[in-house]
Amino acid sequence: MDHKQVAQDVIQALGEDNILAAAHCATRLRLVLKDDKNIDQKALDNHPDVKGTFNSNGQFQIIIGPGDVNKVHRELTAITGLQEASTDEVKAMANEQKKTNPIMALIKVLSDIFVPIIPALVAGGLLMALNNILTSPDLFGSQSVVEMYPAIEDVASVINLLASAPFAFLPILIGYSATKRFGGNPYLGAAMAMAMVMPDLVNGYGVAEAIEDGSMNYWNVFGLQVAQAGYQGSVLPVLAVSWILANLEKFFHKRMANAFDFTFTPMLSVIITGFLTFILVGPVMRSLSDGLTDGLVWLYETTGGFGLGVFGIFYSPIVITGLHQSFPAIETVLLANIESTGGSFIFPVASMANVAQGAACLAVFFITKDKKQKSLSSSASVSSLLGITEPAIFGVNLKLKFPFICGMIGAGISSAFIGFFHVLAVAMGPASVIGFISISANSIPMFMVGILISMVISFTLTYFYGKRKMATDANPDETVKETKQPAAEQDAEEIAAPLTGEIVPLQEVNDQVFSSEMMGKGIAIYPTVQQVVAPADGVITVAYDSKHAFGIHTNQGADILIHIGIDTVNLKGQHFEAEVTQDQQVKKGDVLGSFDLQGIIDAGYDPTVMVIVTNTADYHDVIAVDQQKVTAGENLLQLY
Repeated sequence: MDHKQVAQDVIQALGEDNILAAAHCATRLRLVLKDDKNIDQKALDNHPDVKGTFNSNGQFQIIIGPGDVNKVHRELTAITGLQEASTDEVKAMANEQKKTNPIMALIKVLSDIFVPIIPALVAGGLLMALNNILTSPDLFGSQSVVEMYPAIEDVASVINLLASAPFAFLPILIGYSATKRFGGNPYLGAAMAMAMVMPDLVNGYGVAEAIEDGSMNYWNVFGLQVAQAGYQGSVLPVLAVSWILANLEKFFHKRMANAFDFTFTPMLSVIITGFLTFILVGPVMRSLSDGLTDGLVWLYETTGGFGLGVFGIFYSPIVITGLHQSFPAIETVLLANIESTGGSFIFPVASMANVAQGAACLAVFFITKDKKQKSLSSSASVSSLLGITEPAIFGVNLKLKFPFICGMIGAGISSAFIGFFHVLAVAMGPASVIGFISISANSIPMFMVGILISMVISFTLTYFYGKRKMATDANPDETVKETKQPAAEQDAEEIAAPLTGEIVPLQEVNDQVFSSEMMGKGIAIYPTVQQVVAPADGVITVAYDSKHAFGIHTNQGADILIHIGIDTVNLKGQHFEAEVTQDQQVKKGDVLGSFDLQGIIDAGYDPTVMVIVTNTADYHDVIAVDQQKVTAGENLLQLY
């Protein structure tokens, strides 16, 4: 790579006067620009040494690759005269450049609260779906499975119990997560939420009926009649209560002497929050929550298929903005009150949209002749069909534009179809081709027809339009990089695990560059041991001062990047130790470095370790081991 030429090309594409600050991490340039609209995106997309670009949190990031990005950055700052900037400085400048958007800030808060508890809701949702399969009539015949085989009735009952628990005690999950997000003690949040679902209270699902028939009990609190109402299945009330509790706790921590703080701060926080909850906050937020849910249900029932068709068209653009992160909060209410709502219409639409983008991305695989694009579209399409759309949307469809639009059309038509047949989800689950497990039993056939419509329309539109467009845009002088021989003609090169931990599919990593495989194929490991060793014999090509990443060029020709944590370059070497330097020869199993796992977590960073084959294009295939855990030194990747 001609690093100076790459820097000049980047500057020309961005505009020299458009660059305010530049930093780099182990894989990418991180830039703050005056105006994103002045970028020559096509020049960057077609550049042979640029692996990808994206915009995140006010930073325009250009993926160059380990071992080269620092040299390109050095040339770029020399040409532009920009002063050296740390990633923290660039991040701060980016935040200053960004206009504060209250709506996006609220969505970010909701995302932070609900993402950690989604596994519990998904587990309960899938169990609920299993229970529906066992107990729903007309699915396998006129009788339900339980009616046909009475011996499994108690099995179904246990499954129903396990499925109902996360939704019946939803406030406890939210109370813990929300209070933690607001800066309070999460266990106090859980305790306050427990009070909101105590068995002594009228069950939250029966509050309206109890008030109507006069069976509601009341406390007399200094002359106020306070309803003894529970909050099972509620969302908004416990969010508000958690915010109040966390802020009261912080208030008392600042003002209470150390001798009394430990004992009296929790007590005062809980008692004040408790009275506010049952007297004022709870009833007001319950009314607001009920109004929101009733409004959404009314909108769905009024507009039907037409409304869902519009929703389906715009679902993927909503994903781009991040607004979809607020949907779990709404969906949770719809599912928690399923007897009145019938279920969630959001999940089926999300499934149609995700599958549509995956099918459009798959069409790109069949029509493109660009090796880099073909490799990315193959993996990204499968990921999207299984519910993870970011690699397909950001890595392929948006860059080409027409696949994204074709996917929107397919999602809109299929969403309208399922809207006309009133397809609803009765549980949370994977919004994908296998989403039928979360759909009401009698609606599963129409859901699958909708999936088929979404795939066929999106694929067909993308394929035929793209075939004509790409033929027009094709460069006849384009050369295809020669790859190594396929598996049948050569032995595989084995790459060992550089550390011990739990295997994480790369598509699930919370970093777009790695999850979309822009840097190359590989695997991720959530570490349980804090030492990193060489995965093969070779030479160290990357060893930065930040000590959070190592690169090794193996003796057999593979370029391996070991990246410890996500955005941990911001730690500037804190919690990391390196035992090797650049250009040092290493043997498989030699210690490269170590890190403080808890220190990284406490600093607010994800410690997941990515192991990437950055020269993936030189190979026919990269295959990861099919297991859940791995020990350092064991076989991790096979390169063919």
